[in-house]
Amino acid sequence: MKNKFRHTRLILSLLAASLCFQAAWPQNSVLPSLGDGDGISLAAERKLGDRIARELYRDPDYLEDPVLDEYIQRLWAPLVKSAAARGELSPELQERFAWRILLGRDRSVNAFALPGGYLGVHLGLIAVVTTHDELASVLAHELSHVTQRHIARSMGEQGKMTPWVIGSLILGILAASKSAQGAQALVVGGQAAAIQSQLSYSRDMEREADRVGYGVMSEAGYDPQGFVGMFGKLQQAAGLNDNGAYPYLRSHPLTTERIADMQARLQLNAVPAQAVIDVEQAMLSARARVLSQGNVDAWRASTNTSRVNLPNATAATHAGVWYGATLAHMQLKDFAAAERSLQNLERTVSGQAAPARLAKLLRAEWAAAQGRWDAVPALLARQNPSTKLERPELIATAQAVLHLPPSATRTEVLRQLREQVLAAPLDAQAWNTLANVLAVEGQALPSLRAEGEAQMARMDWQGAIDRFRAAQDWAKKHQLQAGDHIEASIVDTRLRQAQALVREMQAER
Repeated sequence: MKNKFRHTRLILSLLAASLCFQAAWPQNSVLPSLGDGDGISLAAERKLGDRIARELYRDPDYLEDPVLDEYIQRLWAPLVKSAAARGELSPELQERFAWRILLGRDRSVNAFALPGGYLGVHLGLIAVVTTHDELASVLAHELSHVTQRHIARSMGEQGKMTPWVIGSLILGILAASKSAQGAQALVVGGQAAAIQSQLSYSRDMEREADRVGYGVMSEAGYDPQGFVGMFGKLQQAAGLNDNGAYPYLRSHPLTTERIADMQARLQLNAVPAQAVIDVEQAMLSARARVLSQGNVDAWRASTNTSRVNLPNATAATHAGVWYGATLAHMQLKDFAAAERSLQNLERTVSGQAAPARLAKLLRAEWAAAQGRWDAVPALLARQNPSTKLERPELIATAQAVLHLPPSATRTEVLRQLREQVLAAPLDAQAWNTLANVLAVEGQALPSLRAEGEAQMARMDWQGAIDRFRAAQDWAKKHQLQAGDHIEASIVDTRLRQAQALVREMQAER
């Protein structure tokens, strides 16, 4: 029976992999109605989202980057608050869904909402936006798909499918973007088209997500002009995305009607939109562009700085070019060239608080790449030693002190890392960093527990079990010190929780 199910799951995944060619299917295919969302409960949708997210966390393209993570979260938080204030996001939905954003190294211009409140954002999307309002418009649109329960509504016609099978379909779609040739070979005609019609959002759902997202981002303080600007960029990126992927543009058909609707809404604004020169966004877009590249030729292309000499080159253009060139030179291990680009960047953004901070973080990254660990804490230290470090500075400083002798800085970093994971218990990168610092401090039991917590945050239940068992073994073989008894008790509890999650996952199969 298990073999038969695995075979069925494989077939469904392959069918899903062929769904990337949405444009090839007739546009008058039967699409799901809006429905009422009763086809799948909140609990079932969350479980389905958890299952998909577990696989995405294992994907080699999954990225944990403190700088980009902070930026996305900074845009995301006001949108969630706005949706709740408007009544779009109910307290129950806010409590029961994950509301987690995963970054992927994919270069396609893409973002997607998954069951259970998970969102995916490709670096290719961040790389093409020119203002934070444009990126916020995408996040607001995807947030609205979740708050309006469009995913549950779309699944209404799939009631006979188990969540496990539906999850396999969605994972197959996402996997198709890895191999355009393989996806094209798996096109199987009408069956794939039928499944596509079930998984895709209807046009009415798209209009609703546009309308609700527009209100959410406007009341969150973003310029709604970002919607129109983003639509234009998505149209331009259509050719770039035409690689067999399941891109944002394909799953969200951009009709002239939708663009006209956004423009009509903008005309109702009393204050005309002003041209924005977003220097910080240009630098972050350059970071996303370089980090999404994985070959020498692409990095070399990113070192080209000729655009700064164009007559119409803005301050944002200069900052983006120099930032991208610095990071690309670092990928190529040409640290002398990176230093020259970095100096140009620092001159360009001098006196601008947010861009200057990004330049300082990049200089710390440049120093760390050369093993100049002592320079990192000095660069990122606060003028007031008692002031808490922001998360990117904290992670970078913590990684540096691992290579330095014991100091007051290490002690302070350890304290702040503990505060970070207490405030954000699902911050896997912070847990891993804490584990490393605890290890060099000789605190083996807390370090092993932190490793287990990092695996729990990434939903790797078996990996967490391994680390918690290692912690138990250590506790049995060593004399426990003050505080270790509490850690050992926590480890026992978390181990039982991880084992229960594994049993639940196995039962679903």
